[in-house]
Amino acid sequence: MLAGLRQYGNFTLPARADMNDVLAALAREAGWTVEADGTTYRTSPPPSQAAPYPVRSVESSLSANSLKNCSTKASVDCSQSILRIDESLSPASLDSVVVAERDSKTDKYTHVSPINSPECLEADQLIPDIHSGDDFSGTPYVPIYVMLTAGVINTFCQLVDPEGIRQELRHLKSLHVDGVVVHCWWGIVEGWSPQKYIWSGYRDLFNIIREVKLKLQVVMAFHECGGHGSGDMLISLPKWVLEIGKDNQDIFFTDREGRRNTQCLSWGIDKERVLKGRTGIEVYFDFMRSFRTEFDDLFAEGLISAVEIGLGPSGELKYPSFPERMGWRYPGIGEFQCYDKYMQQSLRKAAKLRGHSFWARGPDNAGQYNSRPHETGFFCDRGDYDSYYGRFFLNWYSQALIDHADNVLSLANLAFEETQIIVKIPAIYWWYRTTSHAAELTAGYYNPTNQNGYSPIFDILKKHSVTLKFVCSGLHVSPQENNEAFADPESLTWQVLNSAWDRGLTLAGQNAAPCYDREGYMRLLDSAKPRNNPDHRHVSFFVYQQPSSLLHNGICFSDLDSFIKCMHGSTFQEKLQVMYNHDLTEHSLPTSCAYAESEEKEKEQRERVTGSKHEI
Repeated sequence: MLAGLRQYGNFTLPARADMNDVLAALAREAGWTVEADGTTYRTSPPPSQAAPYPVRSVESSLSANSLKNCSTKASVDCSQSILRIDESLSPASLDSVVVAERDSKTDKYTHVSPINSPECLEADQLIPDIHSGDDFSGTPYVPIYVMLTAGVINTFCQLVDPEGIRQELRHLKSLHVDGVVVHCWWGIVEGWSPQKYIWSGYRDLFNIIREVKLKLQVVMAFHECGGHGSGDMLISLPKWVLEIGKDNQDIFFTDREGRRNTQCLSWGIDKERVLKGRTGIEVYFDFMRSFRTEFDDLFAEGLISAVEIGLGPSGELKYPSFPERMGWRYPGIGEFQCYDKYMQQSLRKAAKLRGHSFWARGPDNAGQYNSRPHETGFFCDRGDYDSYYGRFFLNWYSQALIDHADNVLSLANLAFEETQIIVKIPAIYWWYRTTSHAAELTAGYYNPTNQNGYSPIFDILKKHSVTLKFVCSGLHVSPQENNEAFADPESLTWQVLNSAWDRGLTLAGQNAAPCYDREGYMRLLDSAKPRNNPDHRHVSFFVYQQPSSLLHNGICFSDLDSFIKCMHGSTFQEKLQVMYNHDLTEHSLPTSCAYAESEEKEKEQRERVTGSKHEI
């Protein structure tokens, strides 16, 4: 309800709105005055300003040219009928008189086109009315980047299929994509020996991107990717790091049961010299500095437009609290990842400073990976998460995440001076409609109902002048799923975007899962370009994530074309032209569409679009 009022009713409700805020907003909309202390009263207008009937003004967008087909006589007669209305009539009887007059005039002038009929409107006025639900013409230009899949570079840092990559990039260029995003994997470049960096495959890839004249964003990927039944190529952490981990498993995040998570390094070793004489943040800095030195020419010519810094699993700023390899399944609350010895040392130090050394422990009633909040003593309503100990622990847990971001971004700004830095924030929307927000808490976001847990994180990002990239869902969450997981992706998106904008952060967007259909694209557009935002805010760019090569999956390219055009702020006529010209590009663009029942049906759809275009 709150998301709908904000998005479609243009109500400026606070991030933590309650029913009193909603009632106050509705009262103000109805013309009542609501004081700060809650006093509510109706302000009566002066007698000279009082109107006999409530009048609602509607501005018409019709131009003088649009009236050229309308009968002048009809307009005069309409005016005369209004003049004959008796002022003593009630509003109800007034409606009946107007209807009667209109009916009589309709019988008399059946040949006259109504003022709002298609015959009376210009084509450029008719199109927005028909397609007002998905028309983004005139909106700001938002660049589109497509994320290349991880398998383009193999574990020996070689470009796997240069010609295939060149062909795919040309397809992207023909779709008017602005650029691509490439992950530079720590486990590949420095995979075999410490401080031995191999960039040859990336050099070949970047040369092709330069040849096709696309822009480039790179990701400093310090996490693991694929494998473990996902079907994707496994890109692990560097082999020499895994060797260290055999002797010292505490360099990895650890859950309460002692299970180690090798997706990324524990933040507890950020300042511990356990990596061949280097600390965690020194290893990250050396990798970033090597990249900056190796590709100095590409920075100088402006090919590399931005650098994203990986700060956790999947490159997102979060704890690895939802590992599928350990049995987690949506919508489980996840588990706290703070049981390696380095994180425990930090917790003991914080508890001692607080004066309660017995608080140096993780919660023992927080459930397991697939628990529900109400099944635990920690996350349930009025649970221990809101006790003195619970607040202490969650503050420490979240602060460790903030400190990690602060430390790494400080060095990233040194390595990439005068380059746009990006940080990716996850969308953890399940259990958002509960009081504890359990899934966000285990991921490191101290965001229960009674406080905004994103504010301190965004303050750090603002300190380092980074661009925040928020992962938008794009998927349709069914009512049943919403009820079972108390999920609310719209409200979470609203909170994150507005909290970031209020702090002056630049925002970007990315889809969380592959998107193939028009409805999914529209949800992404609504997140990237909120149509009812009173300040006309929008993301600075959008990253389209694909599961595999665009040439080998069932994407409907007409829908993708339309999505890109909407992001670019193109008019609906231009989008129609793209669909109309689809036949002309069949030799270069795949024609398979996952949602077309057959090629014959797809051809009929294009013919209907062509016909409607000629009619317009």
